[in-house]
Amino acid sequence: MSFFEEELQTRLLKIDELGLLRKLYPAQKSGGVFIQNGDNTCLNLASNDYLGLASDRDFVHSFYQQKEAGNLLDSFGPGAAASRLMTGNHPAYQMLERRLSALYGQKYALVFNSGYHLNVGVLPALTDKNDLIIADRLCHASLIDGMRLSRASFIRFPHRDYEKLECLLAKKRHDYRHLFIVTESVFSMDGDVADLRVLAEIKKKYQAVLYVDDAHGVGVCGETGLGVGEEQGVLDEIDLLVGTFGKAWGGQGAFLISSPVVGEYLVNTARSLIFTTGLPPVSLSWLIFVAGFLAGMEEKRRNLRELAKWLRLELRNCGLETKSSCASNIIPVIIGDSGKALAVADSLRANGFWVNAVRPPTVPPKTARLRISLTASMSKDKLAPLPGLICKHSGW
Repeated sequence: MSFFEEELQTRLLKIDELGLLRKLYPAQKSGGVFIQNGDNTCLNLASNDYLGLASDRDFVHSFYQQKEAGNLLDSFGPGAAASRLMTGNHPAYQMLERRLSALYGQKYALVFNSGYHLNVGVLPALTDKNDLIIADRLCHASLIDGMRLSRASFIRFPHRDYEKLECLLAKKRHDYRHLFIVTESVFSMDGDVADLRVLAEIKKKYQAVLYVDDAHGVGVCGETGLGVGEEQGVLDEIDLLVGTFGKAWGGQGAFLISSPVVGEYLVNTARSLIFTTGLPPVSLSWLIFVAGFLAGMEEKRRNLRELAKWLRLELRNCGLETKSSCASNIIPVIIGDSGKALAVADSLRANGFWVNAVRPPTVPPKTARLRISLTASMSKDKLAPLPGLICKHSGW
């Protein structure tokens, strides 16, 4: 082992001593809401397949029934073989972006390879040293990386503290040319929801640009699944709206909804769009297929909301802390100590519930937690033993 590798091994041992070592677990879907890990079959409570589309055998089968010899490469090809600005801009991109534009009121839609690609590409492209980004402290790591890559100054305001945000804006607004307010809609680790109506009023007052990452809201929230902006009635007030295909859409990639001039500017400047191979035709075809059904899936969305509300109440009745009282389908159970959170997660997996422990630095110190992610394919009877098992193994 070289000196360099010895140094890394020492760092890994320190990470392990703190109970923060990450591992990659082999896992295979065994149908529906279950996951197979070796000989162990578990209810999958770590999935982002919120509407259950990616694990719905009948739905996936109906998609592949479209496949025939004539469209094998055009619609089901495994690779794009080039970036979008070279020869990778398959016609399915235009079809998908037109669908998205129609869904979101004829705004400009631009598809990226992933939410991470989008968030690390947009802010660096749109800002410079004369601008200021003010972001909610609990924004996702991809947004933080995007802010760091930009040349703009940035400040993180206390989570959902909009009075503090406005105080910062009042002090800073005149020192900068453009100001960007950045937030998630549904926060991925706490499961609570931003008040986009308040943020829309603030952005108008201070002539700011409102950037909302709606990754966990798209497909799940709103009457037709357009997200938290639709649910709160402020879609038209969001200047930069980010959605992902990797969660409720059951696919791959992400999209930005913006004005045409912003979208066209990003095609020319967003490095994470320009310098990467495009999505494969099969991925784009799946997303076009899903787009035709998403608005009509209100029953799935309603069932998911009701299931989340019920489980959160059951957990609280056991004396467990779940952070937010809202009905997001992301439910954290706060354990505190990282080692204990890992031990509880291991015990739950041994008892048939695939739950992951989330630890610092992903979450603040002493707030290690179990992150439960519900999908519309689950039921109360399958989840009923979970609160008691968490209480038993966490010592509550």
